[in-house]
Amino acid sequence: MSADWFRRRFLPRGPLPAQRPPRPRASPVPYRRPRFLRGSGSSSGTADASRRPDARPVRSPVRGRSLPWNAGYAEIINAEKSEFNEDQAACGKLCIRRCEFGVEEDQEWLTLCSEEFLTGHYWALFDGHGGPAAAILAANTLHSCLRRQLEAVVEGMVATQPPMHLSGRCVCPSDPQFVEEKGIRTEDLVIGALESAFQECDEVIGRELEASGQVGGCTALVAVSLKGKLYVANAGDSRAILVRRDEVRPLSSEFTPETERQRIQQLAFIYPELLAGEFTRLEFPRRLKGDDLGQKVLFRDHHMSGWSYKCVEKSDLKYPLIHGQGRQARLLGTLAVSRGLGDHQLRVLDTNIQLKPFLLSVPQVTVLDMDQLEPQEEDVIVMATDGLWDVLSNEQVARLVQSFLLGNREDPHRFSELAKMLIRSTQGTDDSPIQEGQVSYDDVSVFVIPLHHQGQGHSSH
Repeated sequence: MSADWFRRRFLPRGPLPAQRPPRPRASPVPYRRPRFLRGSGSSSGTADASRRPDARPVRSPVRGRSLPWNAGYAEIINAEKSEFNEDQAACGKLCIRRCEFGVEEDQEWLTLCSEEFLTGHYWALFDGHGGPAAAILAANTLHSCLRRQLEAVVEGMVATQPPMHLSGRCVCPSDPQFVEEKGIRTEDLVIGALESAFQECDEVIGRELEASGQVGGCTALVAVSLKGKLYVANAGDSRAILVRRDEVRPLSSEFTPETERQRIQQLAFIYPELLAGEFTRLEFPRRLKGDDLGQKVLFRDHHMSGWSYKCVEKSDLKYPLIHGQGRQARLLGTLAVSRGLGDHQLRVLDTNIQLKPFLLSVPQVTVLDMDQLEPQEEDVIVMATDGLWDVLSNEQVARLVQSFLLGNREDPHRFSELAKMLIRSTQGTDDSPIQEGQVSYDDVSVFVIPLHHQGQGHSSH
């Protein structure tokens, strides 16, 4: 990307001209819960809810309401951290149309779309911050963005030869050779579609929130099944893991100011004006004070994975670009995540410094080949927002999953019951596997996606 494009797209702009009339505001984004939860009520009959009158109810779809692949879902609202549940969820079937390009005499190019050509399935979790609006918009929008992006490359996805030009024709005869030399595979087209869909959805959220006078952002974790492969796309600090009888495998990585320190520092190095002279991009083991001037201290910059020493200068006393450690780490003292959707209007308190240039909407995508995996009956994907992972490790969740599924083989609703059990395990009940005092007070949303018999027959053309 060019520096001029970046400046136009991201750098702070001056005030609007006085003569420009204010843009009319649209209606605010209404609060809602996932469509598949409507009419479900709460699981008030759970054991911990009956023992503890103050227990927060765990909600899940009504028994008999089937989600894709018979997946289980459950959620719980935070302990009065905010008025609303800022998590949102979506799932469903992806119907991707095949576009055939043709031309008639004396006519412009025509695009003809069949009703349905390729099918897949989709599950998504969105964890909002600054209100639920961005998460609601993402839940309503991202799957449509993804469908459009997949339709743009569907010809290449089903071609027996390497992907070609979007029209199915080569730009030049050497195109297939170049594609093959670069090792471009069908799954690379799906990954590109996911990346483009996240960016498109981010732009839609920005426009909608600006029009309605609302603010906020959200993380996004998406799983897509297509042509025998499962794609997990993550932007934020939610997490997905594969749990098998003898294995637990991470399928995503959290994106926080600490995990993306070098990328964030490098952006500040290239565009120092983004910090407006208020922050230092350098990282120090602790916040420096006036007494440290002239002293030798450890530091690291964008090009460093290790540490070195420098003498403290006055500019080093500014507030650090990334402050705090672990879950307390904040980007520009404001945000705990470094990737997500929305937050176009978010600025550092009492400044005009925008966080969006540092906050990426691009996800990391992991691909799971279902045919090579040969799923067994207890193999599942667990997707959850950070409220679960704050108090349960991958290994603890895997043990809970393995034990529960082995003991409930005959229950047709076991994956939904498992999702509810995982949430109750974060609430400090007597049978909770977490240490005393470790209770999640955040919103928690969980999908449990079974893999057995799902690799074939669910994503075909």
